[in-house]
Amino acid sequence: MEVVILSGTARMAAVAADAIEALLLRKPDAVLGLATGSSPLPIYDELARRHDRNGLDFSKARGFALDEYVGLEPGHEQSYREVIRREFTDRVNISESNVHTPDGAAEDIPAACEAYENAIKEAGGVDLQILGVGTDGHIGFNEPGSSLASRTRIKTLIEQTRRDNARFFGSVNDVPHHVITQGLGTIMEARHVILVASGAQKAQAVHNFVEGPVSAICAASVLQMHPHATILVDEAAASSLKLADYYRHSYDNKPAWQGL
Repeated sequence: MEVVILSGTARMAAVAADAIEALLLRKPDAVLGLATGSSPLPIYDELARRHDRNGLDFSKARGFALDEYVGLEPGHEQSYREVIRREFTDRVNISESNVHTPDGAAEDIPAACEAYENAIKEAGGVDLQILGVGTDGHIGFNEPGSSLASRTRIKTLIEQTRRDNARFFGSVNDVPHHVITQGLGTIMEARHVILVASGAQKAQAVHNFVEGPVSAICAASVLQMHPHATILVDEAAASSLKLADYYRHSYDNKPAWQGL
């Protein structure tokens, strides 16, 4: 796990976009893992700018969303398929048919979860997975207590997550209780993971999953065992890290050939 402490969200977005751009240049049909929530939005803004300004090409790329609410009607503005379309895919030249989300409206949810796992495998797996992290340390919707080996499945949201997401809905009462999410075992199979976290409200979660024990109580801690996980944080989110000075020193003296 590499922890990179940066000056703010714009710099974090640029560093993440650099990695995605480099991937697309060497592998135009790369598979991107697409997260929702507030944290990835600056990355999507930066990628859209590079597409408009420099012609960054997504025409052969493929995307898989991390998760989807269960029970929202098709086309609901807060379904993650719509959020990803609105915030990212409609702003670049990726084919709509190449962007996949779990089917939260399926009659047979377990079958839909299995189908999603198979679709990722058939695509060759995720090359680069974008992640945010919840205040309780969840990634995707793998809430505290999730199996570290879990696969795509239905999960019940804890009330803190529903309250955190109420800002996207009319009220907490409008936030679904269930989601389909890629499991921690699924996420761990991505070849590169980039997690972004900003703000003081994420500081304790960042400390817990970076420097605490690997434990189901903090789902993101599983990334300590990933062979290529990059954690991008701003100064506020890094404020509880005991080894912050070491992380800064390591990044400042990183060999250029090593990349992100």
